[in-house]
Parts: sequence; C-alpha cells; structure tokens
Amino acid sequence: MKPFLAGASLLILAMAAGSVLARDAGAVEVARFQAPEARQGVAVGAAHIYAVDNSTIAKYDKVTRAKLAEWKGDPARFPHINSCAVIGAELVCANSNYPQTPMRSSVEVFDPATLAHLRSIPLEGAPGSLTWVDRRDGSWWAGFANYDGRGGEAGRDHRATVVVRFDEAWAPKQTWRYPDEVLARFAPSSNSGGIFGSDGLIYASGHDRPEIYALKADPASPTLSLVAILPAPIEGQAIAWDPVQPRIVWGISRANREVVAFRAPPVVP
Repeated sequence: MKPFLAGASLLILAMAAGSVLARDAGAVEVARFQAPEARQGVAVGAAHIYAVDNSTIAKYDKVTRAKLAEWKGDPARFPHINSCAVIGAELVCANSNYPQTPMRSSVEVFDPATLAHLRSIPLEGAPGSLTWVDRRDGSWWAGFANYDGRGGEAGRDHRATVVVRFDEAWAPKQTWRYPDEVLARFAPSSNSGGIFGSDGLIYASGHDRPEIYALKADPASPTLSLVAILPAPIEGQAIAWDPVQPRIVWGISRANREVVAFRAPPVVP
C-alpha cells in the first residue's frame, strides 16, 4: 500500500450557504496492477475485476490478478464501450458511436461469468453519448456526455452533459444537468464515469482530472448538487465501487494501462 495525496484537502461544498469548507482527508491507494485493456474504465464484482477498452472487455481475478476471460466485439457494432457495472447477475455496459456524429447510444448486457453478450438496448434520441449506467430505487440511471470538439454536435458543448433517470422500460423520466463547478472541471471533455454510492450520492468522474465528484440528485431541482470533490490517484475515466470492501473505489490510469483501487474518505450527504 502507498498513500496518495495524504495531506490533500477534501473539499466539502456547503451549497446552501454558498461557501467552501476544507477538511484534511485524502484518498489512500490500496492496489494497482497492469491491465492492457484499462483504457476506458473498470467494473468490479465480489471476486472479479473487468477492464474496459472500447470493443474489448477483460475479466481478472481480484486476488491473483490473473486474466480469466476476454470478450472482443466487432468495432463497427461496439465502437466505444466506455464503462460497465456489475448489476445483479449481469454486466451492464454503456456503448456509443463516439466520436462519430450524429450521436447514437445503446446499453449492452453481458454474462459476467463467461462475458457472453446477451442483448442490446438502443437508446433512441439520447441527449448525448452514453458513458455510464447504474440502477437504484427501481430506476435506471445514465450519464450522457457532450463535447466541445471531437465527438461533439453543433449547438451543444460540455455544458449539455446530463444525467437521466429511466423507468424499467428505459423511458426517460427526469433529467439533471451538472452544476457549473463540475462542468468547468469537465471542460473541454465531459463526464466519463458515474455510479451510486451506498450513501445515495452519485460519484462521477471526468476524462482527465485526478478527482471524483459526489453529487446529490434532488427530484425538485433540475441541477445536481455538488457535495464534495475527492482527490483520486486516477486520471478520470470510468469508476466503480467495490461491492464488498467499504469505501474502496476502483478506477484506471489510462496513461499507464493500470487498474487502480483507493480508499475514499467518507462524505456527508
């Protein structure tokens, strides 16, 4: 183990008061290993880790780090799988045609045991490129990225990045925009990862900054509330909470093709 940013500040944003409070706390790195597929993000189950790279998903043993299986899809059909999440008995992944336009997105579902592809769910008329999917309180939640340059569409930039709640049939029910503080940190790229914590907050990441954002979705507000900015030993990209180790977040170092795990400090919702 090695500490990362042990003396860094965890910024807790008191949004109601409009002030910024600082608390000494830092992420502590607990694991790091090489995975050639660690290019877009990572998913984590009780015993396995899944590294994601566009048209490739690789399954690793969480303890030994041995590579157990690999799925390779047709890049024409699966051009940009950005993230996956172990949800119930399935591996649910976010796919888009990034950087092509007009933007098209789909949810791709796999068997986490064999990595066999099970089904596709096209998301017609999506408000951006799908980057992450999660499930909470009987709803599907998804992040849709928009970009300033490559992969962007005319009339929209990173400020159009949103989170959408869907019902069981994938009909959109509510949309939230990101707060300006987070959008500024996404620029000129966008939101890459997102997943709910056990505290009910959405933990989101960008494409390059070494930090993740804890956010609250209030049904009465069109904008997510920023609760905290957490320093992290990753350069953005898709992230995952460990389902059996409390406060352990998994992510990647895209530059080094490494899977990284770190213990995140607690956040007060």
